[in-house]
Amino acid sequence: MHILMLVFNQIGRGTYWRALHLGRYLVRRGHEVTLMATSQAARLHLSEREVNGVQLVETPDSLSGSFRSGWDPWNTARRIRWLRGRSFDLIHAFEMRPVVLLPALAARKQGAPLVTDWCDWFGRGGSVEERPNVLLRLLLRPVETFFEERFRTRADAATVINSILRQKVLDLGMPADRVLLFPNGADLEGIRPQDRAEARRRLGLPLDVKIAAYTGALFRRDAVLMAAAFDRIHATQPRARLLLIGYCNLSVETMVRASEAVWRTGPVNSQQLADYLSASDVGWLPLADCGANRGRFPMKLNDFMAAGLPVAASDVGDVGALLREENIGRLAPAQPEPMANAVLTLLADAAEREQLGRRARHVAEARFAWSLIGEQVAHFYETVMERNAARETQRLGEYANDPL
Repeated sequence: MHILMLVFNQIGRGTYWRALHLGRYLVRRGHEVTLMATSQAARLHLSEREVNGVQLVETPDSLSGSFRSGWDPWNTARRIRWLRGRSFDLIHAFEMRPVVLLPALAARKQGAPLVTDWCDWFGRGGSVEERPNVLLRLLLRPVETFFEERFRTRADAATVINSILRQKVLDLGMPADRVLLFPNGADLEGIRPQDRAEARRRLGLPLDVKIAAYTGALFRRDAVLMAAAFDRIHATQPRARLLLIGYCNLSVETMVRASEAVWRTGPVNSQQLADYLSASDVGWLPLADCGANRGRFPMKLNDFMAAGLPVAASDVGDVGALLREENIGRLAPAQPEPMANAVLTLLADAAEREQLGRRARHVAEARFAWSLIGEQVAHFYETVMERNAARETQRLGEYANDPL
């Protein structure tokens, strides 16, 4: 198959990784994959390159920073123009913002089935409610909800990242046999358990501190919970450090009492991410109990598992369900004191951390290897294409038998 994947995300952020890792596996399986994603900087010109066998099409966006998030008409137009005259066997549209939806519908005119992916709850009840600006929230709520929900059932099938979004797409009217739940996979090749002391020596980190790691961006309510919990952690364990790995959108260090105990790495590459995780003692997921967090499955959890890190997490959504089922860390209500206690308990017991970390890596290998998840998705694609071909054959038969 020649598969087209579209994401609105910038290269290297968010759902880009979900699509790229899936695409890498499909290429290894013998398929051709084209992935369209937004360039980190280009404003005018489209470019193409290959990443791990995946043809990556970087599209320009006239907006800047966090505004490069799927709404730009120029980005949309460049994608549609590039797709003109090209045909694919299947289209997989990750989220439904305009720079994904409109090019996907344009490409679909060639007859390829369309699969939508729902991996973040953006609209009413979801992450739009986390925007601090009330007027912006009121403006974006109906817009996000419209694009997120309006076109789901017009696709041939849907993939979702968790049980909450599966139920939402079923409630919209998508038949259950056309919905596949597939979580993010774990990068088992790029992230492996390493000797902690050796990783710290490479990175220049002290050996006598306890490190709770968090990767990527977070909602403001998550940051407030994180800061309040870390104040309690640091008061009890003064050698504790909070390590913010990679891009972090909020200044957590200004929200805690001991700002010097919050470390930032800044942007990291894949190898540096693996090293920083290996240098840490605990992977931390302090998630506020809200629709935005119930409606996602953070890839950072998969990275923690791949690195063999025990996890301290809020009991929210499918994250809580996984930790209860697999025993890879400590769960707590989404409140500062129990969240702090979950981390402190792990930091105080090296033997438990070692045991839970080994278990986490085993779960990553047994349940979240991209080879396993990719095989499920590939089989789902084949089912969608067979159904589409049967429908087309039936349509042609009805046309041939029409006496008019």
